[in-house]
Amino acid sequence: MATVKTNPAPTGGTTAQQFDVVATYHRLLQEDAEITMPVAAIEALILGLANTPATTVSETLDLVSKLTEQLKQSISNPISLSAGTDLFQQYLISNLQRPSARGDFDSIRGHLVQNGRLFVERAKAARETIAGFGRRFVRDGNTVLTNGGSRVVGSLLRSAAESSNDRGGRGSIRFRVIYVVSPASHTSNESESEANIRALRERDIPVATIPPTAIAYCMDTVTSCFVGAEGVVENGGVVNRLGTLQMATLAKAAGKPFYVVSESHKFVRLYPLSQQDLGIEQNIVDFRTANGSEKESDPRLMGDEGLADMDGGRDVMIRSASTPTCPPEEAVDYTAPHLISGIITESGVLLPSAVSEELIKIWF
Repeated sequence: MATVKTNPAPTGGTTAQQFDVVATYHRLLQEDAEITMPVAAIEALILGLANTPATTVSETLDLVSKLTEQLKQSISNPISLSAGTDLFQQYLISNLQRPSARGDFDSIRGHLVQNGRLFVERAKAARETIAGFGRRFVRDGNTVLTNGGSRVVGSLLRSAAESSNDRGGRGSIRFRVIYVVSPASHTSNESESEANIRALRERDIPVATIPPTAIAYCMDTVTSCFVGAEGVVENGGVVNRLGTLQMATLAKAAGKPFYVVSESHKFVRLYPLSQQDLGIEQNIVDFRTANGSEKESDPRLMGDEGLADMDGGRDVMIRSASTPTCPPEEAVDYTAPHLISGIITESGVLLPSAVSEELIKIWF
């Protein structure tokens, strides 16, 4: 777990430009392999708030807003990060508007920073709570299908393995896991997917690895599916690594339960209606001819994801020229709520329809 150290602001003051929130964010991710993107973003904002002087409420909110924008512009897919930064901004606003917030601003600011750190610690502890809820969905003789390197899914399956061993004695195998891995992941021994697979096998849980093209072939043998999330959106759908939609669609067709495992700090204020509504640039479908990419040869197609307006023309999504393109290995898709059986969080197991209520509690 990363240790957050607060250094006093240097004499003369530190500005938002001097404090490198992007470097701090990446450092936190490197120092703590277990930290999630939203929590790392919140920690980076707390450090920025603690190390940059501000004397008024408006200056504090403006500082956090600027640091947040720097973070979002620095990565190709800010959906997961945005859940954390937006939540922290709402936390600041709600606390600064309370009647008890009147008084010495320095004391109030210090109190907010300290409480922010408590929130971070609770967010980190949520994974074990989720594992306690989720392991009840893994029963004797089950075959679980999962994908990606989700830490919270890995924690859930390890907890289920340890629970089964506690009941039946070491070596008493209770369930099996089918892990979907892309061919590229086999070249990296340090990938999160392989870390989860290795941890399960060390606990005597049989794990089979399959390519994404074998999901339909294996679905008849699967009992249930578990996936993580980069973001749980307002309508109860989920944004996660590319291929999650395929797994959910096949699970629905086969009548197999499909569970999303996610911390509540990944609930994000986003309401996509289709794959093109995620607000990020993804060159997943790149039409090419012998002369090269179609987008490169026709500037009108730059940023156009193929949406059509009511008049039959192009509905070109307007993006900043500096918006980074999400690389293929980090691409995501959107899975609609009707494909999801339940969302396992630290607050319990929610139906997708309950996500909007949870967001209302958080934001209002």
